[in-house]
Amino acid sequence: MTATPTETTAAPAGPATATATAPAATATGPATTTATAPACPFTGARAGTATAAPAGRTAGAATAAPAGAGAGPAGPGAAPAAGAVRAGDQVRDQAGYQSGRGATDRSAGFTERYLLSPAVNADPYPYLDALRDHDPVHWSAMHRAWLVTGHEQLTHCLRDPAVSADRVRPLMDAVPEGARDDAERAFGILSRWMVFNDPPRHRRLRQVFQDQFAARAINRYRGFVERATRAMAGRRAAPGRTGDLVADIARPLPALVFARWLGVPQADAPSFWYWNARVGDLVLGAAQEEREYRTSLQSLVNLEDYLADLVRRRREEPKDDLVSAVLAGGRVGTSVSEEEFVGMLTQMAFAGGETTSNLIANTLLALLSRPDQLAAVREDPAGLVPAAVEETMRFDGPSKMSIRIAAADLDLDGRAVRAGDRLFLVTAAANRDPDRFADPGRFDVRRGTGGPLHLGFGFGAHFCVGAALARLVAVSAVDVLVRERPGLSLVDEPLSWQPSLLNRALTALPVRY
Repeated sequence: MTATPTETTAAPAGPATATATAPAATATGPATTTATAPACPFTGARAGTATAAPAGRTAGAATAAPAGAGAGPAGPGAAPAAGAVRAGDQVRDQAGYQSGRGATDRSAGFTERYLLSPAVNADPYPYLDALRDHDPVHWSAMHRAWLVTGHEQLTHCLRDPAVSADRVRPLMDAVPEGARDDAERAFGILSRWMVFNDPPRHRRLRQVFQDQFAARAINRYRGFVERATRAMAGRRAAPGRTGDLVADIARPLPALVFARWLGVPQADAPSFWYWNARVGDLVLGAAQEEREYRTSLQSLVNLEDYLADLVRRRREEPKDDLVSAVLAGGRVGTSVSEEEFVGMLTQMAFAGGETTSNLIANTLLALLSRPDQLAAVREDPAGLVPAAVEETMRFDGPSKMSIRIAAADLDLDGRAVRAGDRLFLVTAAANRDPDRFADPGRFDVRRGTGGPLHLGFGFGAHFCVGAALARLVAVSAVDVLVRERPGLSLVDEPLSWQPSLLNRALTALPVRY
């Protein structure tokens, strides 16, 4: 049975306190409301709508809002908007074609597909290769965005000040009326995330953390990460047993390390990671119904309240953690306000665990499904485990794309991009661009670091500030499992991937340890 986008759902209870209480307190409530399910505010798409027919682009529309506001892919069972283009339709986007946006040349044999269709979500690379080869800067009527898939074109976008990361401000109008009170503060928090800011504010915010994210600072945690990895593997990955590598190692290890690094006490971890997961539902598009949307918004508020309290405690009693180290640097209250600092901490709390979990799982999948590559890594783990992690970032990284907004009109590879247009910067395609990488569809741990750089951690001003820590945790996990579990192998079960435009995340990785 196909659900309609309008359903009666349970609304959450009122705002929760800032204490680390049981997460269920913010998840349910007695009231009911009828609401239109909102889309992901950052992508305009929903998770879990792989069979939905996306709505088309209306002539002259410049700024895409979430589906609930009449833009982006439609929800399950939704009727197409006037002039809609469904997946597989042989119809040009006439408004875009006539304005110089670039027409889809059907005669060349290319047919656009919905990026969240089951087949493309499971294995996006054949389609992304075809899209990049057809048109590396492609106006998609289906997604109401420019799909930028060429390496050169994508790095140009990451350099160009006309391509903006500020995509939070226009979103309040698209929030369901019933969630508006929750949303105002939550989107204010998101507006303080570095990833949603442009220079010079982005640079000012980033500099506060720069020293603590440098490799030399992160390496202080190497011993802790290695001990935590071995202890976790010993408990959850006993030789000979079968299990889910995602649930056993890839997800809990980064959570443990990042909580220790931030300074979150172990007793607070359940609520802390629950709130993080719900924030992920909001940012990555899994929140669909108004109830889920409100729960995610309230969880972000709870997370900020908790971290603000943690900052106050670390001022009074510093410890060996990120919060204490940044406070000791003296920039909070001078370079940035305390409100900005706490807002950025919510980004750190959310971002690190998810992407590092995906990186661990995707690296091990790539190795276990290629016995020759696994054997090479086992022969030279010191040199080739880090190389395998880097090759995974290029070949099948934890993120498929990032979203940007055109802050001004610009010419991109001969295409007229208008102010307000969305751009999907598809790093998963750019990282397999044959103009940049030799034999890009081959996973090769000996590819080396002297060649072209992958874009898995971003580029330029928005290069991932947490790259050193993500590498440290991923390399440690892969190293322990590859060297100390010689029987590690895949279990012959189908794999599934979370439906997401942004992330490349396995739901499970069945293995024998």
